[in-house]
Amino acid sequence: MIRDNGILLESGTNELEIVEFIIGSNKFGINVIKVKEIILPVPVLQIPHSHKYVKGIIELRGEILPVVNLVEAIGFAPSSQNETDKFIVTEFNQQKFVFHVQNVTQIHRISWEQIEKPSSSYQGQTGELTGIVKIENEIIMLLDFEKIITEINLDLGINKNRIKAVNKRDRSNIKVIVAEDSPLLRKLLHETLIEAGIKHIHFFENGLEVLHYLDDLSSKGRNVKEDVQLIITDIEMPQMDGHHLTLNIKKHPERSNIPVILFSSLITDDLRHKGEKVGADAQVSKPDIEKLIEMIDTYIK
Repeated sequence: MIRDNGILLESGTNELEIVEFIIGSNKFGINVIKVKEIILPVPVLQIPHSHKYVKGIIELRGEILPVVNLVEAIGFAPSSQNETDKFIVTEFNQQKFVFHVQNVTQIHRISWEQIEKPSSSYQGQTGELTGIVKIENEIIMLLDFEKIITEINLDLGINKNRIKAVNKRDRSNIKVIVAEDSPLLRKLLHETLIEAGIKHIHFFENGLEVLHYLDDLSSKGRNVKEDVQLIITDIEMPQMDGHHLTLNIKKHPERSNIPVILFSSLITDDLRHKGEKVGADAQVSKPDIEKLIEMIDTYIK
């Protein structure tokens, strides 16, 4: 079982822990906050006509959970199971998934500043990676698990059709900035916010870019609160995460009353206290886009 061991009790430090695991000869990582436990492989019950990434289902402590073949999901060559294989049991996007990997090796404590944005030159605009980190002369790739489960089931991702359930009103004058590192989610968020009638949207790839933008507005003598009425931010982002961004905004005397909404796959009952500690005004779990619009209406009348 993966448990809190110090860092996870703190919020706004711009640090995280990643579980390192192996597929082929490559090292990958997943945020430890997403990991419920790591278990030895157990027999998997195959499901007729299931998605090609899904091996089947298992029962774990009374819950029926889907098992994803991560080798298949990231496009690596199939391999036979061996004694080092592990099941990583995860929870994010209000769902539990089990990912079959070839080994789990260790846990690293790092700063978001150490994580580099993957280049489109080697993974395209909608690749499977959210970040690259170099540790002890080795490269660890951080996978976009949200993208993988959305490919398995579109209903588990952001869907602009869900906006139809939101009450229509004029939101054309609302000025929003959004921090989201995933190109796919930026595209989906843009489409859904436009569908909701929000026209003034400025996107950034991480929290550090947002702070630089706010500082630039201030240096030009602009009234930041007129240009930025509300901030939506993911939590997991290279360079600066959403918790650290929120903490910086809320401790700034001229920006502290700008509403900040955390919109992340990591909003759970167990983790909600982290956002509260850094001063977030609201926290919405992906993919509840309709709840996000409701929160925008709450803070922007």
